[in-house]
Amino acid sequence: MFTRRNFIRSLGAASALGAVAFKDGGIDRVLAATRSVAGVSPEKTAMDEDFWREIQQSFTVDRGLINLNNGGVSPAPRIVQEAMKRYLDYSNQAPTLTMWRDLEPEIETVRRRLADNFGCDPEEMAITRNASESLEICIMGLDLKPGDEILTTNQDYPRMITSWKQRERRDGVKLKTFSFPVPPPSMDDLYERFEKAITPKTKVILVCHITNLTGQIFPIKSIAKLGRERGIEVIIDGAHAYAHFPFKHADLDCDYYGTSLHKWLLAPHGTGFLYVRKSKIKGLWPLMAADITQDDNIRKFEEIGTHPAANHNAIAEALTFHEGIGAERKGARLRYLRDRWAERLNGQKGVKIYTPFSPEQSCAIGNIGIEGVDMGKLGGYLWNNYRINVTPIVHPEFSGLRITPNVYTTLAEIDQFSSAMEKVIKTAYDRS
Repeated sequence: MFTRRNFIRSLGAASALGAVAFKDGGIDRVLAATRSVAGVSPEKTAMDEDFWREIQQSFTVDRGLINLNNGGVSPAPRIVQEAMKRYLDYSNQAPTLTMWRDLEPEIETVRRRLADNFGCDPEEMAITRNASESLEICIMGLDLKPGDEILTTNQDYPRMITSWKQRERRDGVKLKTFSFPVPPPSMDDLYERFEKAITPKTKVILVCHITNLTGQIFPIKSIAKLGRERGIEVIIDGAHAYAHFPFKHADLDCDYYGTSLHKWLLAPHGTGFLYVRKSKIKGLWPLMAADITQDDNIRKFEEIGTHPAANHNAIAEALTFHEGIGAERKGARLRYLRDRWAERLNGQKGVKIYTPFSPEQSCAIGNIGIEGVDMGKLGGYLWNNYRINVTPIVHPEFSGLRITPNVYTTLAEIDQFSSAMEKVIKTAYDRS
């Protein structure tokens, strides 16, 4: 008789190889490195290259290029890739049994672990495919009337702006945006801009926890409190925040929070979560229809039809990897990598750093502009000449390169980027 146990036994040598990968390039290596820095501050550990070399060896990345665009999507460590492959292999034996009956129920374990890490009740945690899906559940699921206003900044993620504009066309609501300087003078300034832009018609605030353009962190807890006091729903776009720098739900006290897990958690591509406060679940419509019996059940937001169990189940390995490093150590390292290039280039002729250096307002993401230099062309130049992958950002109010390293990034790679930029700066101003 076909059983899951017989299948696992049949893997034979493949299983043995997976075990070797798990031990030699996975969590055992991470945990051993972590023990070596026990009692050392995160800031000091951020500069310990012996520790981070062990973390770097957990990845299968191509070192023939320098990937400084981890903000869009990041490579997963080997243990996450191997777990997903195992789940896919098993799923394809007899999917109605192996995927639906055996693997799909394990989503509940993942739900509990994500909830524990985020600091919420598992019954408030929906597992989705990305931040866009999570946030569109909120955007499309809130009951609004013609004339109701939605407030956000003009630096919010384009997909979310597009979603609200569709509701404008369909439902007669009104999207209002406002500008803010990059970098802003303070977190208080960001709060005050939201406060001043509120009108009696404001029904929803959409705010990035950290922006994708410059890496600006917003004062989420105070904005969420402001909305609650005014009877305004506040949706947090956490696409770039979760597992990037340390925080818990209690630090935000928000009602709605959507994020991707394939960025900073290093989970399989196409994974995310949506947090909805328990008292808000019933009043939020799912994107795909759910039975009335699920009205107050967080799982109604997961009704998407047939989908692989492998992706969401392997989130567990990504959490293990993340927790093995430690959120505080990881955040400190990411800031250290950002500061290494930004402090070196800051102050050079024509250079503008659009990201604040304050640790309360930023982490790994940085944005640099050079006066008089086309950012799109500069991005192409770095790739064609140095195989450095960056993200050109062109906004109506500023333009720059978004630089996003991750824990597998080496200091040598950061320094190669800095040296290439210094050559560009020198060339640009030698001609002027």
